[in-house]
Amino acid sequence: MYISSTERLHLAELNTNDAPFILELLNTPNWLKFIGDRKINTTKDAEDYITNHHIKSYRENGFGFFKVLLKSENNKVIGCCGLIKRPELEGVDIGFAFLPEYERKGFGFESASAALDLAKEKYKLNEVLGIVLPTNPNSIKLLEKLGLTYRKTVMPFETKEELLLYTKRFD
Repeated sequence: MYISSTERLHLAELNTNDAPFILELLNTPNWLKFIGDRKINTTKDAEDYITNHHIKSYRENGFGFFKVLLKSENNKVIGCCGLIKRPELEGVDIGFAFLPEYERKGFGFESASAALDLAKEKYKLNEVLGIVLPTNPNSIKLLEKLGLTYRKTVMPFETKEELLLYTKRFD
């Protein structure tokens, strides 16, 4: 079942069958550089990660990070995009990540636009946050293209790494 569909994409909940994809995605150069090493080194690690993060979020929040399927390639999973409620932030933030061969092709904007529509219409959120490393210009551009605006610099995680906080209010 799809959570949302766009012209080229479907968004659907992740499940443990997606472990090989998650293992690949979480070990891509841009994930490691801009998001961080989650120590997902085996398919079993990926299954546990899906269960303990994504499926848990669906149960607790009704939303989470969704897999992005490309319609023109037999619904191949090409990335993830969705909404995340982190205890370190005062709100729900949007996130996105794609396999390298599917980056910079508009899939981030297309899937994140659908996620923002879900945030407003289905989940009735008043605001969505975005956090990004200052050294990640592509994600900054995408957040701005989606209508999020820079608010301030934050250090929400134990790494003490400065992140830029963006917001979008729904009126």
